[in-house]
Amino acid sequence: MNFSSPECFLIVIAFLLIGEIISNKTKAYIPSVFVTAALFVVGYWTFVPKDVVTRASFGKEFVPICMGLLLVHLGTLMDLKKLIAQWKAVVIALGGVCGTILLTMTIGRLLFDWHTVVAATPPLSGGLVAALLMSEGLKSQGITSLVALPIAMFVMHSFFGYPLTSFCLKREGRRLIEDFRKNKSDSQNSDKEVSKQIAATTTVVRKKLIPPLPEKYQTAPMILVKLTIISLLAGWLSNLTHGTVNQYVICLILGVIFCEIGFLEESALVKAGVFNWLIAGLLVYVFSGLSTISPSQLIKILIPIIVLIILGILGMFLTSLITGKLVGFSKEMSFACALTALFGFPADYIITTEVCKSVSKTEEEEAYVTDILLPRMLVGGFATVSVASVIIAGVFLKIL
Repeated sequence: MNFSSPECFLIVIAFLLIGEIISNKTKAYIPSVFVTAALFVVGYWTFVPKDVVTRASFGKEFVPICMGLLLVHLGTLMDLKKLIAQWKAVVIALGGVCGTILLTMTIGRLLFDWHTVVAATPPLSGGLVAALLMSEGLKSQGITSLVALPIAMFVMHSFFGYPLTSFCLKREGRRLIEDFRKNKSDSQNSDKEVSKQIAATTTVVRKKLIPPLPEKYQTAPMILVKLTIISLLAGWLSNLTHGTVNQYVICLILGVIFCEIGFLEESALVKAGVFNWLIAGLLVYVFSGLSTISPSQLIKILIPIIVLIILGILGMFLTSLITGKLVGFSKEMSFACALTALFGFPADYIITTEVCKSVSKTEEEEAYVTDILLPRMLVGGFATVSVASVIIAGVFLKIL
């Protein structure tokens, strides 16, 4: 069918809307990203054109702009102490990746041939970049029968990862909310103590090196200009390291630093009114990768994919239990941090915020649980998907 650009835009936005509705109806037990991904798969196999995302205006040119702005923005949601404090999440997430590699390269190697296991492991322990690197590597070496395997692995492991992560975060979120309610109840005899508790978990006014602009100048264009400058600075710094330090990791760090000193506003893109637009565009671009998988390709490689996913997730679970216990995280929080390797940003952000909203009854509770869960999930996702997966893919390309 020949769809116009507005019609393509309607399709992708409708898929996002359906995912959001189902997530709300199921109280985030079925995450919106899971539903939307499934709709894209079925759509590509039936009536949706392969280039629907590009024709809807969310093409590859949109991604570097979108990613830079979003990650600098996410830095404005955290303070420097919180970011540094997430070393525990990094340890658990990287431990989960090691567990995945250990089981797939041992037990998996006993079940499947070398090329299948090597091609499937990096995207299982990382995101889209690792899948694309392995797919191109297979193509360059003439192993055409497995070219679709890394992309299919990236697609399929998300279907396992989204519900599992949502389940773990809901349990952890409820535990945190119960503690918050109990602490609040215990201090109700003193209005002063209640105020302190709420203030500690919501907005804290911090003194800035650079004073804030007058309200009339805090417009969307002004905020976007400043965010773009920081995003470009991150790209320049990454180039100085010849790409050794990922540009988007630097975006997050600079977002934190420049918000701390007062150059950037807190929750910058929300104030500019474009956050939801950018997050939607990035998400549908990620799902555009599903267009490369045909039903016949998926059926052919389905068994090794499912077996390796089970082995990989089992490895994540076992190592996250060990590392989580060592650093003092609950088993649910530890497993959720490890599972970020299966999807990364923006899915980790969307799932976490959906869960925080679903387990909370008030804005205070939502702010409290988000303040704890979101930094852990974001930093864990960056450690695995943005950093570790690219390194792992580079190593595995050499042994393919």
